[in-house]
Amino acid sequence: MFHPVSLFVGLRYTRSKRRNGYVSLFSGVSIVTLSLGVMLLIVILSVMNGFEKEVRDRILNMIAHITISGYDGKVKDWNKVVNEVTQHPEVVGTAPFISAEGMLIYKRQVHGSVFRGIDPDLETSVSKIGDHMVVGSLKELLPGEFGIILGQDLAYKLGVDVGQKITMVTPSANVTPAGVIPRLKRFTVIGIFKVGFFEYDSSVGLIHLNDAARVFRKKSGVTGVQVQVKDLFEVGPVKDQLQAQYEQDYWVKDWSYYHKNWFSAVAMEKRMMFSILFIIILVVSINIISSMITVVNDKRSDIAIMRTLGAKTRTILWIFLIQGSVIGIVGTLIGTALGVWLSLNLESLYTSLEKLLDSEIIDPSVYLISNLPSDVQIEQVVVISLATLVTSIIATIIPALTASHINPAEALRYE
Repeated sequence: MFHPVSLFVGLRYTRSKRRNGYVSLFSGVSIVTLSLGVMLLIVILSVMNGFEKEVRDRILNMIAHITISGYDGKVKDWNKVVNEVTQHPEVVGTAPFISAEGMLIYKRQVHGSVFRGIDPDLETSVSKIGDHMVVGSLKELLPGEFGIILGQDLAYKLGVDVGQKITMVTPSANVTPAGVIPRLKRFTVIGIFKVGFFEYDSSVGLIHLNDAARVFRKKSGVTGVQVQVKDLFEVGPVKDQLQAQYEQDYWVKDWSYYHKNWFSAVAMEKRMMFSILFIIILVVSINIISSMITVVNDKRSDIAIMRTLGAKTRTILWIFLIQGSVIGIVGTLIGTALGVWLSLNLESLYTSLEKLLDSEIIDPSVYLISNLPSDVQIEQVVVISLATLVTSIIATIIPALTASHINPAEALRYE
């Protein structure tokens, strides 16, 4: 593709400091800025990938891959639904649940909560909440005992601990001769969980399915049926099949339906950040063009001498293509290496920074999680590196063509 002379001279020009030192300075600045652009692009996208993955995993600690619920909020013949869904080859677990809202009262503390009635024996097949118990276990939820398991932040807000009794206020009320009286029920705190997702840790209380049916007057049926499939990322086709099967009777939602706006916002932000940061790389490419044009002007006499000694146009072309490509390759490699290293060590660096500042940088009530996760995706790194490399090489074409068409007589007229 190119003569060894082109390779030798091109590499020589890249590191040459003779005559005009600012030529090498321009090359160095181009490499540094290109490296920073690539590094930032990899780190920021890795952080956004990490946030998305962490939120998804923590949501799946509480909910199943697919939820089947009635349009009126009830699934009456849920045993039939469970038997039918279990026949699907991709389904590995099912469990009914009852969901309702209300308030919890302990002494002078009152907080709104979401109550979830579960069957402890079946719940482990559709969620990982049992793996995140701080105190107690799901097995301690016994029918008729009216025990409740609270999220850690909710227990902290109420100031309640295991073994203490709290009062549940349900949305329904009893009509008596004395007037309308809200329905109250005393529960005993038997456990505390922490899934690391602020929305659940600060508002959810788990009770037994039978107790939920009695308290919320669900004489027949449940709120819905949770379904777990073999492959999380193949949940779409399974959901579509179940939706087609139950379209007339039930509403089928997959895990992405919950916090859909958040996931959509993250996807849009990833696209926007990629576009914005890639513009930085384009600006750097323009900088490469300007630095290469400076090199060409500085080497006009050298080019003219090589042309008079018999160098062909394509030889000159390749000299400057190689020089510009070296800037692109070195900048891309350094930026990729720094970006991947920083992304892989970002969480530990963030933890060290929090300890140093002695403060919580990320507010979990705003960002849903309290740490700074990072997920390096190889395909993204490859796309970023190749796009940067191609862009930087293309940027050298114009200066290289300019150099290859320099007229030796014009270049040497004033030498």
